Amino acid sequence: MASWSEFAADEPGLAAEIRLLLQQYGPGFGYLATVRADGGPRVHPVSPVITDEGLYCFVIDSPKRRDLERDGRYALHSFPPEESDDEAYVTGRARPVTDPATVARVAELGRAAPQVDWRLFEFTVDVAMVTRRDQATHLGAGRPQVRVWLDPRSSGATRRAAVAPEGRRGRHGFDTRRPAA
Repeated sequence: MASWSEFAADEPGLAAEIRLLLQQYGPGFGYLATVRADGGPRVHPVSPVITDEGLYCFVIDSPKRRDLERDGRYALHSFPPEESDDEAYVTGRARPVTDPATVARVAELGRAAPQVDWRLFEFTVDVAMVTRRDQATHLGAGRPQVRVWLDPRSSGATRRAAVAPEGRRGRHGFDTRRPAA
């Protein structure tokens, strides 16, 4: 799994779009899906913190935190913008951050309340996706434009499940479909 900084170095444009969608309302805002002990999904709103070094999230003592501690798999989805149905999606693994300097720096950036029982997690990136739905009136309008990045080190099964069956694939598994201009 790639760190956020590795992903952003490989695909800076896509990373910037994801960051914009996750931070469109100021601080980060999205939905975090975790895996319950019985294998089912659990979804909660969260405030992710994105820095040049990583994608982080403070998680209070809760079933969601226990999910991440037990099984670090996650999916993070942006909150929909008011003017469109554009969306960002990231999956990977969450791991607790134990370095006090990193925790303090991210806590300051994320304005995390010091008296709350939270734990900081860093999210690695296995799959990153942005879907844009063009509102313009031109040939191809209304069809979503999907850009997908797959960690080149991830397993083949994950890569096959994440990539749409149609379209041309560019470097690192990007679906490069674009509506005609």
